Amino acid sequence: FFFFLVYVCIPVLGAFFAMSASLDCLVAEQSCLQEHSCMVLFRLLEYCTAEEAVSPLSSDARLECLEGQNSLQQYRPLQVCKCQRGSRREEHCLRVYWTVRFAGIWPYDEYDVSPYEELEVNLVRNIEMSHMASIMAGGGTNQCLKAAQDCGLYEKCGSLRSEYVVACTKRATSSENNCNRQKCHKALRRFLERVPEEYSFALLFCPCSDTLCGERRRKTIVPSCSYEENVRGEERAGKPNCLSLQSYCSKDELCRSRFADFQHNCQPSPQSASGCVKESRAICLKAYAGLIGTIMTPNYVSNSSTEVSQWCTCDGSGNELHSCQRILRMFTSNICLRESTSGARLQERPLPLPLPLPLPLPLPLPLLLPLPLPLLLPLPLPLLLPLPLPLLLPLPLPLLLLLLLLLFFLVSVKKKYIHSSSNTSSCWEPGADRRQGSQGSHL
Repeated sequence: FFFFLVYVCIPVLGAFFAMSASLDCLVAEQSCLQEHSCMVLFRLLEYCTAEEAVSPLSSDARLECLEGQNSLQQYRPLQVCKCQRGSRREEHCLRVYWTVRFAGIWPYDEYDVSPYEELEVNLVRNIEMSHMASIMAGGGTNQCLKAAQDCGLYEKCGSLRSEYVVACTKRATSSENNCNRQKCHKALRRFLERVPEEYSFALLFCPCSDTLCGERRRKTIVPSCSYEENVRGEERAGKPNCLSLQSYCSKDELCRSRFADFQHNCQPSPQSASGCVKESRAICLKAYAGLIGTIMTPNYVSNSSTEVSQWCTCDGSGNELHSCQRILRMFTSNICLRESTSGARLQERPLPLPLPLPLPLPLPLPLLLPLPLPLLLPLPLPLLLPLPLPLLLPLPLPLLLLLLLLLFFLVSVKKKYIHSSSNTSSCWEPGADRRQGSQGSHL
């Protein structure tokens, strides 16, 4: 009961109260629209956000939008609300979240906050990492091949995986060789949101030590469509600039949210044992996986488990070189991400072992002696020990021998009693005497 209370009830209740404490942005929006003053300000910011996505606002228009945003600060629910990852109305919720944060200078003012509800660390570690640790402990076998086989045996994983492979390999038109990247990304997100992490994470983060395994893992997300950018079926002459990639991402609520969540949950900390500020590699892995299927999709660049990067470069960044390198180093030089994606590290935090059940307490000798022998003998052996061993050792040797002889006598008598009882019950049957008597009369 103690094990069940500590390791099951308390984490589940903690997660429930944590989720109930956060306010959904869709609920906050509906509440705002019922108040006239709040509705006017919210509609103004919706207009500002839509116009800014098309072209930069004029100075007067931007000033009006900033004033509206400042006035909306007094409506607390919209300022503290969060969204649930993978929910049916996730994109609508995120649109509300970013509408009231119109004036943010993306992405660095978002470094300390995520638009998503906080994940309960213990539940994530216990549910996902325990199965992954068993996957990673599989000796010298090709773990990526095993993960693919396990996914194929699970119907939901196999069908959704086939769905994104088809979407990412099918040509957009009959006359061109390039894929439909938008459909590919959508199918990848569907796979990662609907398939349990014990299967999807095993595919994404399986450890590799040889080229063949590393290449299989690198091609898991069909990088020729989802990761690398192609033009008419041919690879670009050069990678896009990371700042350009960030600019496109900032105009999409989903990509912007997933990248902010990644920055928040994968903040590096050299002083931390896990390498992460939040002390959770599992949460960092979930945030990293959330980027797959967006413009900022990362991937492995070699057969090493720790070498991941964006498909971008900082060449030609000019005086914005530092800003560009900061984006790129979030993946190439991030100790938190490196420790999280390293397969060997996943075995460091197995599930806690269950506590041993307490032994039955021995009954004191004065309580045993008055009992009749037929009631005393069926008692289990641990209850026949009058005193625990540490309390017996300080006793004088004669008394100790006497107690041991008494124990031996009780055990031997108990065995004889059980043996005689079993023989009696097996030999005697109701009506046996009558059957023998009737047989004698016939003779």
